[in-house]
Amino acid sequence: MSKKPYYVNIGTKEISINHDGNNDDFIIYADEYDLLLLREIFDEIDNADTRSFYRAHIPFQPYHQDMDNDEYDDGMKGAFRMIYELGDEKTKNHITEMGVLEDLKNEEPLQ
Repeated sequence: MSKKPYYVNIGTKEISINHDGNNDDFIIYADEYDLLLLREIFDEIDNADTRSFYRAHIPFQPYHQDMDNDEYDDGMKGAFRMIYELGDEKTKNHITEMGVLEDLKNEEPLQ
């Protein structure tokens, strides 16, 4: 299956084949399967974020002891890792400069 360029905005969790305004934070080259996996990661992040919102209204449960926050953080790392692996050189450099994958250096690649 041939890979095509896509524009990704991780803040809005947008994946687009069209460059439009602010959706060019990251450029990846992906096939349909890659897009499905990235969309699933974004959906998991959204679900964890929603659960964390409701948990935030429970004052006696600290952030560092909240499984939903851990799932959100793990999801973001997974998204950045996948975007890095599928990204062009500019995307890879940007993510490297951000330092968000520093703790994943010794792990095996996703694909």
